[in-house]
Order: sequence, then C-alpha cells, then structure tokens
Amino acid sequence: MSRAKVKSLASLKKIISSLQKKGKKVVFTNGCFDILHYGHVMYLQAARKKGDCLVVAVNSDASVKRIKGAKRPLVGEIDRANIIAALESVDFVLIFHQDTPLEVIKNLKPDILVKGADWKDKIIVGAEIVKKNNGKVVTIKLAGGRSTTNIIKKIIETCKK
Repeated sequence: MSRAKVKSLASLKKIISSLQKKGKKVVFTNGCFDILHYGHVMYLQAARKKGDCLVVAVNSDASVKRIKGAKRPLVGEIDRANIIAALESVDFVLIFHQDTPLEVIKNLKPDILVKGADWKDKIIVGAEIVKKNNGKVVTIKLAGGRSTTNIIKKIIETCKK
C-alpha cells in the first residue's frame, strides 16, 4: 500500500491540481528522513493537520550525500520513501534529486509549505513561490532532543563499549 503513495513529479502534479480544483488544501514538506524517529512522526502528523493532503518530498541518496556528507544516507532512498509513505499522516511521497525542493515546489504549487521551527529565522526554500500563489508558509515546533544525528552518535557510542 505504501508504494502506491510514492509518485513521480509528473503524476503528482496532476493529482495535486485535481485536488486543488476540488478546493482541497495541499501541504508540502521535505527532508532526508534518514533514520525515521518519533520526532519525524510528530512533525509529519502536525504538518498533515495544516491541510487536506500531505505531500512529502524525500531527498535522493545523492542529494543526502551532498548535504550530510559522504557517509550518509544510512538508509537508501527507496526504503526511506516507502517508510514515509507507510505513515498514516502522509498522502503522497516523491523522491527529488536536487539539493533543495525548489523545482518540486515550482511544479506542484502547494497551498501550504511546512518546515520545522529551526527554519523560522532562515530563508525557507520555495516560500516566495508559495506566497506568490496565495499560499502560506508555516513552521512547526520540533520535538526536543530528537535527531538522526543524535541517534547515529548514540549507536556509535553504544557499539564502542
């Protein structure tokens, strides 16, 4: 079932356009989601509550390497996309290959762009496009102390003992 939620950009563009014509609000977010943890789940649940449909763009393996370093990702893009798609709060997933989701946002034209509160004082990629299309940009408070980097550090420390 989760695989049916993973779409190409072209098919998702058609789906989103159809939903918007029916008055549905499409929410968009993105991320690496290398090791899925409770913070991710809480974030995606909160994002889904902002509209009628949640689209999650997952960074490809190559873009994660460029952003996080040569040793990442730990989990491949297909698995990461399918894990995110398996979540009840997520309606659709796509894998994108650029370092930012700008091209995806330009193509999909979501109504609501969501990022974590850690982006509040930073430039949110795609914000101008969403606002230009009468959409809004929302930040969501993150679950404290939960991050993939912290999980990796804990695994390394535990395995050294």
